[in-house]
Amino acid sequence: MIPVRGWPFWLRLGAAAALGALGAYGLAPFGYWPLTLIALTLIPAFFLACKTRARAAWLGWAFATGYFAHALSWIIEPFQVDAERHAWMAPFALVFMAGGLALFWAAAFWAARRVDAPAVRQAVLLALTLSLAEFGRGYLLTGFPWAGVAQVWVDTPVAQLLSLIGPYGLVALTFAVTFPLGAAMAQPVALRSLLVPVAGFAGAAVLAVVYASSRPIIEYGENTVRLIQPNAPQHQKWDPAYAPLFFARQIEFTAAEPRPDLIVWPETAVPAWLSSADPYLEAATDAAQGVPVVLGIQRGDGPRIYNSMIYLDENGQQTGLYDKHHLAPFGEYVPFGNLMARFGIHGMATTAGHGFSSGPGPAVMQAGKLGQALPLICYEAVFPQDVNGAPERADFILQITNDAWFGTRSGPYQHLAQAQMRAIEQGLPFMRSANTGISGMIDPLGRITTSLPLGQAGFVDADLPLPLAPTVYSRMGDLPVFAVLLLLAVFLWRISRPRST
Repeated sequence: MIPVRGWPFWLRLGAAAALGALGAYGLAPFGYWPLTLIALTLIPAFFLACKTRARAAWLGWAFATGYFAHALSWIIEPFQVDAERHAWMAPFALVFMAGGLALFWAAAFWAARRVDAPAVRQAVLLALTLSLAEFGRGYLLTGFPWAGVAQVWVDTPVAQLLSLIGPYGLVALTFAVTFPLGAAMAQPVALRSLLVPVAGFAGAAVLAVVYASSRPIIEYGENTVRLIQPNAPQHQKWDPAYAPLFFARQIEFTAAEPRPDLIVWPETAVPAWLSSADPYLEAATDAAQGVPVVLGIQRGDGPRIYNSMIYLDENGQQTGLYDKHHLAPFGEYVPFGNLMARFGIHGMATTAGHGFSSGPGPAVMQAGKLGQALPLICYEAVFPQDVNGAPERADFILQITNDAWFGTRSGPYQHLAQAQMRAIEQGLPFMRSANTGISGMIDPLGRITTSLPLGQAGFVDADLPLPLAPTVYSRMGDLPVFAVLLLLAVFLWRISRPRST
């Protein structure tokens, strides 16, 4: 193992940050999950070398900052769309985003460090506190669970465990099989002390493979869905010289043969407010030739504006409406908007005032013969609690998004990976229409069955898989995992406290 105890503290901090950046290679688009496991197995040696809890907190912060700075490097892309207004914010956004999210991990490292406790016990406690920190990151304030460690398992058999324990349970399992192993390897102890951590690691791997192999076979109904991808670059999307071209593309793709059973346009696909969009909606209805259309549009309601999705039935009548409720801070709205406006800070995706208003919350939308859809707009797909919070079970999940904001780096791929996770968690097919990509159909096991590449205009006709029975996670949500983690953490924390003599 690396002899980190003899290193100066500044060198350990730098190495921890490098390990964090290495661990982020497990996320999309790279998918090198073994590098994540290596980073997670090595960090306990650095943690155990910290002689104080304050140093442990700094180490956790450095490790997390390296991880998030790499994982969220795409965050600079939205600031380049309107560079004159926002480019100056880009470096600050990445630094503050990575460093701010790292505070959750710093708190976990601080809470877990017990200098006099056995090394493996401390590693288990760290796995618990860090898992709870990830809960906090996903729920507190508006939440931001992007780049969760569980995302490295997408496209592997391990991901099927999401249907049982959800993303936070899978995070906890990942930490639980790597941290104790790393702690045992970091200590000059007998080989037999490695048996339990190694057995735990191997047992978890076997469990994942066995469970994945027992999952149901996916069946398909008779419905086909057309997913439209106009590929409108964000800097041209609202330009009067280009907007008619992008709308015409959607009309062309909608009218193409053969006829599907549902047509889905992406987020904000109509270059007009709903109140004045009749000519555009009539054109879409005519092109659809009797096929229902789902599309994204902005609408106003008095002083409030909404990022919305509407359903047009076979006759072109609007029979469904959903307003996005989980908005992106500083993108779709600005906290303390009046104050921020004085400093020239406005929401990047807004066209009026200080941003959009939130809709009433998770909902289902009737989608004709296809059944009930669970609608999501863009960023909402990254929140498992929002998907789990729908008032009733849907037949499929329907996301419209404009990932042009995320550029062409890692952002769109990570967004897609999280959609795959939601499909597994719910046991539901997941369809997504993305302005610039990646549009596609995901089956209830999280497998992409049909897709259109990033940056390509076109459409795909995808067969709609049938839903599976409700999963354990869809029935129980995050609360049982949170309760177990909290109880175990409190128990280990108490027995690891220094005893007075």
